[in-house]
Order: sequence, then structure tokens, then C-alpha cells
Amino acid sequence: MLRTLKAHIQLLRPAQWVKNIFVFAAWGFSDKRFEPAAFLTASVAFLAFSLLSAAVYAFNDMRDYREDALHPTKRNRPVASGKISPAAAGLDAILLTLAGVFISYSLGRGFLFTTTVYLLLNLFYSLGAKRLVLLDVIIVAIGFVLRALGGAQALNVEVSAWLLICTFTLCLFLGFGKRRCELAMMDAPGEAAGHRATLARYTPDLLNQLLSVTGGIAVITFLLYTLDPYTAHTFRPLIFTTPLVFYAIFRYAMVIERGEHPGPTDILINDRPFLITAIVWLLLTGLIVYRGKQIEKWLPPIRWPGTQAPIEPPHRP
Repeated sequence: MLRTLKAHIQLLRPAQWVKNIFVFAAWGFSDKRFEPAAFLTASVAFLAFSLLSAAVYAFNDMRDYREDALHPTKRNRPVASGKISPAAAGLDAILLTLAGVFISYSLGRGFLFTTTVYLLLNLFYSLGAKRLVLLDVIIVAIGFVLRALGGAQALNVEVSAWLLICTFTLCLFLGFGKRRCELAMMDAPGEAAGHRATLARYTPDLLNQLLSVTGGIAVITFLLYTLDPYTAHTFRPLIFTTPLVFYAIFRYAMVIERGEHPGPTDILINDRPFLITAIVWLLLTGLIVYRGKQIEKWLPPIRWPGTQAPIEPPHRP
């Protein structure tokens, strides 16, 4: 009984729910970040996305268990290994979907619409889009943008367009980086297609170009977000975290070339410089979000885009 319960929990892949943390972006960067009720609402939105993503995982494992059984690592999944039946996985998917939709409805029609699009997009991915080169990564990146949008809709707050574009391009960068990691880890040419169908169409040169484009745009859109009038007024010191963003992007691009890690999560956990950079950026950003005005007093004055220049230059002795 305990083993079966453990298999059902494993089917839901709770370790992957951390991806839904993007739901909290709107809460963290809005005027409601000091309200406990808003944090509770964002947490409910996080739960809704977690249940729906778990439903997709269960459906995917139910559908692909024969193929997964031939895979060196996926064969350990609950359905592929025979720990639970495909019918049981299908029932889990239905129950999780109903629970996720019910919670989404309680957060408003706008949030329900976004989660429905998220669910349908992921089903489309599972049913065949994951085998379409380029589109496979784009769909995953759109999923993260929908999480950020859903968090804003649940709280009824605005979200910066630059933040959405930055999220999309950053997730494209991470997604193509994951493909580059997987390709670098393959020893034989035919092994790549056996691991993931789209890897047969990706080449190192193509992925390097895609990484250069998406990484560059991600950094630029982050800079534009820091220069956004609302951001510049509320989180003015955020622009000073830019060197950390550059280093993280460059470090990630360097590490994936080695082919020692299967993806972003593994790099974050096992690459110490990247992990330290991420932690420092999160701590500084949190400090800026909650104590930005106090920190600004210690920083040099900067004239931001859109502000009027003084008529006469300041007197300098």
C-alpha cells in the first residue's frame, strides 16, 4: 500500500513543481507584496498550476509508457516500470485536472482562462508537439509566461510587458541550453534521437546560434525592465544587479558546452559558481524589493530615460 502511494506521488513529479514559482513574480513585484492575503492568493494560484502540471505528467506517462520502458532512465517512471497501471495514471490525470480547474475557477474567470490555455498547450505538447523541432522549446517557454500572467490575474495587478518578454526569452535560452546539454552528453549520433526525437534535428551550431540570440535578448529585456518607469520608480537599485545577470547567462552558456549536466536544474544544483550567483541575485533583489528606498540613499544619483534633463548643468567646483 505504501509502495503504491509512493508511486502515485512519484507520478506527479512534485520536484518539478518548482517551475510554477513564476506565479509569484506578479506578487513580488507589485504593490501587494506587503499584503499577507495577496501572498495567500498567489499560493493558491501556485497550487492550481501545480495540480494541472501534475495532471499533464500523469497523462504523458500513461500515453508513453511503452516508449518510456525502452528508455535508459524513463523506464523507472511508475507506469513504465509497472508500479501502477496506465488506467490508474489516467484516473489520476482526470482527478488532478478537475481539482486544478475548480481552484482556477475560484480565482476568477481570467485566471481560469489562462490555466485552461496552459493545460491545452501542454496536452498539445504531449500529443506530438514535443517531437517538433524549435516548437518544442517555444511551447515550454510560453508555459512559463502563462504562469507569470496567471499570477497577475489572480491578484488583479498589472505586469510589465518587458518582464513577460524577458521571461519568455530567458526560458527559450534555458530550453535550448537543455537541448545543447543533452546533445553534448550523447556519444553516438543515433543515441540523440533515442533520447529525444527532436535532438535528431538539432545540431551544435544551430543551438549555439539560438543560445546567442535568446541569451542576448533576455539580458536586453531585463535591462529594459529595470528602466521601465514603474520599475525605476519603485525598484530603482535593481539595475545594479545587472552584472550578476550577465555572469549567470555567460556561466550557463559555458557550462553546457561541457556536456556534464542534463539540464538547467542540474546545473543550478551542482555548479557552485552558478548557484552562488543565483542566490546572491535573489537575496539582493529581495532586499531591493522590500528596502529599495532606503538602499537608494546610498547609491549615486542616476537620470533615468524619460526624465527631463536640468536646464542648466549643475555647478561643479
